[in-house]
Amino acid sequence: MILSDKTLREEIQKGNLIVKPFDPEMVQPASIDLRLANEFRVFKHVNYGLIDVKKDFGEYTELMTVPDEEKFVLHPDEFVLGSTREWVEVPGNLVGRIEGKSSLGRLGVIVHATAGFVDPGWKGKLTLEISNVGKIPIALYPGMKIAQFSVMQLTTPADTLYGDKKLGSKYLGQQGPMESKMHKNFHPQE
Repeated sequence: MILSDKTLREEIQKGNLIVKPFDPEMVQPASIDLRLANEFRVFKHVNYGLIDVKKDFGEYTELMTVPDEEKFVLHPDEFVLGSTREWVEVPGNLVGRIEGKSSLGRLGVIVHATAGFVDPGWKGKLTLEISNVGKIPIALYPGMKIAQFSVMQLTTPADTLYGDKKLGSKYLGQQGPMESKMHKNFHPQE
């Protein structure tokens, strides 16, 4: 069951679901709009033939900060990591989905490649996997509406929450866009 605007506001008011900063104007009929932060992880040009997911590839991205009043230009076929401005906390009885705004999708902007699922127990800013699949560069502005966050009720509260040590939750509490830690799936002690 997807939570309606009324239920989203109630869950936030009770402190069960946390979205900070929260702006009631961002609540849609069945989702909450999220805004783009001003930090981006841009992929460096490297002299490696491939990324081996079993190995820590090191610093293959660089963090770029865009002042609030300026724009970030996303070129065709470019892929960057961005982040939401909002900090989100999902309790054990709920699960979330993040989707792009349709107006941006109609311009060729995709905000997640695969990571649209927000587990029970998640705490942090959400990393966005932003692509321009269009043919023209697109200006993105910090603070603009970039995604919508829908929330669903679980049949029962989850027994295991994101952040539980046995899950190896690598991104809990992230403050901005974070590069892949896939290698930790093969080397959990790192």
